[in-house]
Amino acid sequence: MPANKYALLRYRIIDRCLTNPGKPFPTKEDLRQACEEALYGSDGEHISISTVEKDLWAMRNEADLGYYAPIEYHRDERGYHYTEEGYSINDVQLNDDDLDAIRFATNTLIQFRDLPIFQQFDQALGKIADRLTVSPNLDGDGVDEFIQFESTPHAAGSEHLAPLLQAIRARHSITLGYTKFKDASDQATAYNLHPYLLKEYRNRWYLVGWDPSKKHIRTFGCDRISRVAIDETDRFQVHSTFEAHHYFQHALGITVLGNGQPETVEFECDPLLAKYLISQPLHHSQKVNEQDGHLVVSLNVMPTFELLQWLQAHASELTVLTPEHIQASVIQKLESALQRQKRG
Repeated sequence: MPANKYALLRYRIIDRCLTNPGKPFPTKEDLRQACEEALYGSDGEHISISTVEKDLWAMRNEADLGYYAPIEYHRDERGYHYTEEGYSINDVQLNDDDLDAIRFATNTLIQFRDLPIFQQFDQALGKIADRLTVSPNLDGDGVDEFIQFESTPHAAGSEHLAPLLQAIRARHSITLGYTKFKDASDQATAYNLHPYLLKEYRNRWYLVGWDPSKKHIRTFGCDRISRVAIDETDRFQVHSTFEAHHYFQHALGITVLGNGQPETVEFECDPLLAKYLISQPLHHSQKVNEQDGHLVVSLNVMPTFELLQWLQAHASELTVLTPEHIQASVIQKLESALQRQKRG
């Protein structure tokens, strides 16, 4: 049975006692008192001798722990010790499954080590990577002979993540220097904002916040932010209509249509595309049903740019059924694309 966190702490304390050269061969009472003092102080007995006995048995025999600690009672010294010199549960070797799990996690985290918000963990990540012989540039004998991780490019604007997160947590208003993609002058405009949430979408970071002058929530791409100024004298309250966990529940990307309501979007699709969508759903509301011998996918989402873009990209594999305005929009975009190609 997996140990609880207090048992795991006691195992560490017992291990420390058994490896303490200044006080070798601790008795059960010594171990009990050490656990008692470390976990509860000296305000009464919370740990019994029987608990210590169970801990010693678990450290020796519990398969889930994997210690199989060589703990024995020394009759002459009248105390406990490790029979293997230099043993400690801190030095227990990980099995292959453990190592594979850590490699996956480490390689995933290493992709983000250059982002300012993660740089405080850079040294720790480096140590783990070195210990497991994994890094972004493995040699031919490394893990990349068997598995290759996707390399995430450095996200522009990531230098703003730390101050933005600071302002969000402290609920301080901010002033952004921001340049829109459509702005031909490439001049930054100042925006006063109550920052609510940072969201990543397709390797880009976005800031969601309340615009007091416009009286609605807006989204800003962090790669278009040139500066962030935090006003520590001004604190705000999050608008009552905003809930971070629900704000994007009907969105297929980063776009949310204000007070817009989700619609039921249905399209008939080829079997191969249906298999792809079953293995990797487009949205949590997705349903795939068979109707009259055809596979029909339904979504309950807002008719956003990202939705239209996805439908257009897979237009040769699907037929939009409802609603009519999305069907018409897809047709119009495809006709425009056709005319553009003919002009070319």
